[in-house]
Amino acid sequence: MSDIISEYQKWKQQGEDIRAQAKHAMELRFRELLGEAVAISEEYRADFGGALKPPAPVTAFRYKAGAHKAKKAAVKAKPKAAAPAPAKVEPPASKASPKVTGLQKRLAAARKKLDDAKVAGTPTRLLEDRVYEIEDELRLAGPA
Repeated sequence: MSDIISEYQKWKQQGEDIRAQAKHAMELRFRELLGEAVAISEEYRADFGGALKPPAPVTAFRYKAGAHKAKKAAVKAKPKAAAPAPAKVEPPASKASPKVTGLQKRLAAARKKLDDAKVAGTPTRLLEDRVYEIEDELRLAGPA
């Protein structure tokens, strides 16, 4: 009878070990896939100018290409920028604080939207206001 109990306890321990390993493997795979999806989304946005929308059942993930993107883009840009010589324009921008860098990127995106709206002939007042607000935030952030 004690053999059965000890066998059961060994089996239970092995099951817990396998369960922990499977949990870790699934979490790792999930992060890899999510990271790949983010990279594809950013590439899509850079190439085609629009946001890539997730399928309808996926409603829980709210990825904003804000702070995380700036860190990843800086990490990815350094190896690519190291090869060509004209990439020396970027290091002064990397000395700026992350907040200022983020504001500059938001300002560039807002100005692009404003220019696109002007070309399309759509109302631009809200976009002009947004550009002004971001410029104001940059002024308040101070020189970096």
